[in-house]
Amino acid sequence: MRVTIADVARVAGVSKTTVSRVLNTRSEVDRSTAARVREVIDRMGYVPSSGAVGLARGSSRTIGMLVPSLTWPWMGEVVQGVVDTLEAAEFGLLLFTCNRGTESVERFTSQVSARAFDGLLVVEPENTLDMLTALHRKGLPVVLIDDRGHHPDFPYVTAANHEGGAAAARHLLRMGRRRPLVLTGPTRFGCVRDRLAGFRTTYAESGHALDSGLVVESDFTEVDGRETVRRMVREGRDFDAVFAHNDLGAVGAMAALRASGLRVPDDVAVIGFDDIPMAPLTEPSLTTVRQPMRRMGETAAGMLLARLAGGTAPAAPVVLPTELVVRQSAPATAG
Repeated sequence: MRVTIADVARVAGVSKTTVSRVLNTRSEVDRSTAARVREVIDRMGYVPSSGAVGLARGSSRTIGMLVPSLTWPWMGEVVQGVVDTLEAAEFGLLLFTCNRGTESVERFTSQVSARAFDGLLVVEPENTLDMLTALHRKGLPVVLIDDRGHHPDFPYVTAANHEGGAAAARHLLRMGRRRPLVLTGPTRFGCVRDRLAGFRTTYAESGHALDSGLVVESDFTEVDGRETVRRMVREGRDFDAVFAHNDLGAVGAMAALRASGLRVPDDVAVIGFDDIPMAPLTEPSLTTVRQPMRRMGETAAGMLLARLAGGTAPAAPVVLPTELVVRQSAPATAG
């Protein structure tokens, strides 16, 4: 049978609060009492729960994290950045996904009500911003990772998407590519609008406005990237480059180009966005705009921990730089 904090308190002849204070190394307990409590803990083999440890501290030393899904190619990097930061501060992580829609959200809100965690990190699932804003206004510290263009009234960390799109455009222009096909993601996402704006503005400033017929909304999947490019080739559209707003779309685009007899990068250069683990492993290896996903997780976790320690939130969003990673699908030497 599991030993409880009440069992320890009874054997040691103290209150449960005193046991909790000893577990939290609080100075209110005199040395002899603390030593007696620790001896009982060792003898009985008591393993404290997070709730018992947090009783005197007023804290679970646990952070919640809400994400849409763990299947997104870059999600592992974000979570690892969070975990590295939290573990260094001796905090735990409670991870929630929204794979089951309303059922998942209801389960998550029950954990909020139970105060299972001290603060919340969020990669925003669809249609949850109002709920998150309400939780923040009720006093739950919240930090968002990738704001999706919603600009909430609580802190968030994002990547320099506008500059990432501009960097991709400058690189293609240096290659002499004047008619790019742009595979955006869903345009309801702010990151998509920013990437397109940076790309479009850079081409316009060079005197080569984008052909509106070559800007196509995609859904961030490899299948849609492949099918869109296949359709554009079949319709006889003239393009000499592809800028896909994520790497999966770029991988699909390269597959369609190969199937159509077009060479990458000789006939069509390809640039993606994200720099997921498969990007250097494609054939040819994928030139892409790297998002600092692990650093985004680290930064957001650090911001939340600072808030829990009594610090103030940044007055402005934290925008981390992106980086163009040049590989074989759009090499610097190609013409």
